[in-house]
Amino acid sequence: MTERGGSSERTGPPATLARFPVDEDAVSTAAETLKQMKVAIFIVAFEAERFIASVLDRIPHRLRDLFAEVLVIDDSSSDHTFDAARLAAERIGFRHVTVLQTPFNRGYGGNQKLGYLHAVKQGFDYVVLLHGDGQYAPEYLPQIVNALGAEEPDALIASRMINRREALRGGMPLYKWVGNQVLTALQNRMLGSELSEFHSGYRAYKVEALRSIRFELNSDDFHFDTEVLIQLLSTGRVVREIPVPTFYGEEISHVNGLKYAANCLRAVTKARLGEAGVFYEPKFDFGSFEESGYRMKKADNSLHQAVLSREWPPGWRVADLGASRGLLSARIARKVARVTSADVERPPEAGEAEAIQLDLDGDFDRILGRHRYDCVLMLDVLEHLKVPEEGVRKVAEILKPRGTLYASTGNIAFHVLRLSLLLGQFNYGKRGILDLTHTRLFTVSSFKQLLVNGGFTIEEVHGFGPPIRDMVGANTALRAADRMSGVLARLWPRLFAFSFLIVATKADELEDIYAQTMAPPDFPRP
Repeated sequence: MTERGGSSERTGPPATLARFPVDEDAVSTAAETLKQMKVAIFIVAFEAERFIASVLDRIPHRLRDLFAEVLVIDDSSSDHTFDAARLAAERIGFRHVTVLQTPFNRGYGGNQKLGYLHAVKQGFDYVVLLHGDGQYAPEYLPQIVNALGAEEPDALIASRMINRREALRGGMPLYKWVGNQVLTALQNRMLGSELSEFHSGYRAYKVEALRSIRFELNSDDFHFDTEVLIQLLSTGRVVREIPVPTFYGEEISHVNGLKYAANCLRAVTKARLGEAGVFYEPKFDFGSFEESGYRMKKADNSLHQAVLSREWPPGWRVADLGASRGLLSARIARKVARVTSADVERPPEAGEAEAIQLDLDGDFDRILGRHRYDCVLMLDVLEHLKVPEEGVRKVAEILKPRGTLYASTGNIAFHVLRLSLLLGQFNYGKRGILDLTHTRLFTVSSFKQLLVNGGFTIEEVHGFGPPIRDMVGANTALRAADRMSGVLARLWPRLFAFSFLIVATKADELEDIYAQTMAPPDFPRP
């Protein structure tokens, strides 16, 4: 299985693997821990016929029968890994051992999914991942067990990079040693973590933590381990590290290093973009939107701040439709005479605004009254309505003549989505431009046309970049990216706007023009 579980192809006589000293004091302490906790060992194996017997034999003998189970899953190897594991377990005399074989090759991540599902079904407290090729030392299982018992972390990484130079002495190739550290540094930066290594395949998980994440949706490839760490770190789980010795021997790695690194960075990027609402995958859905609802943006170049910075005449009556929690309504209520804050549930934080429950797919124009408001806000709302055209028409009804509408939506022609579509991707999600609850998708042109058809004259169009500072982070690099995307969105909103705001004025209604035409003139006409 080699570097993080890569395969080895060699067959022949059993390989001689490096053995490490066993700390008998650690064994004694681990024995007591194993009497209190149900800890299983899960060995992933592929083309490991020459190694598997030695790996099993090196599990400290005083602990062998104290583990809840030693599970070996052979991933449909072409050699005799399965038979070698069974014979070795019988020869050594394990009492709690299970040797299984997948019905077809599942891949490194796919194999792990089966083992963790088994751990969940068996109700273990912890499961320790070990590789069947001997790269990671079974002699250090006592130290791992003791760390689990002492700290009870959600995940424990046996890191080769806590003592970095020891990894080189253990035979890790220099290019892998450098690559490991560079990739880990990038992942730490993107996730806000401080791990010494993301890429050790020697680790233990609390089964309750595994049960709480969607590990079954993760990749079947080698970056499965990275995706699990992303899920745990992003949900506030505790990840600890202990040092472990490194050994590189006769195994042959089939991990494509560049592909693996790209997949790891892609996974972290997807998770962070998901937090910003730009991208969505269920495995990186951490419930943040359900907890906070629709968020009011605070960055100075954001949609909400742009609206707040507008001129708000003190005498205005304003309707904020689709106000969510009512935070924006509360701010505007300090500036104008009256604000009605409305949503499907009564906005709980509307402050001095009048907060009401209102179905925007219903006859809200009759409830709010005709020609009552100087201004209406519909920020990221129209795309959620069953019939947006009807919604615009009803907004025109409640507005006074020449009243103002602030309406915003996501831009389906955003350059990232154009590129995704070119590559055959169209990824609906829970937030962002492709929110699952959107009934309609708009470009700048089609949204303008929607408003014009509903009786409005377009006055201004303002583009906004992705909400990087509000949804991702505000370090130097992210702030620079936020500023640049904002500039591009303002210059060319059709292509670079993630979302856009249209300021429109209610056009004169035909009935009003007719009435003015039929009224007697109060001055001589030419």
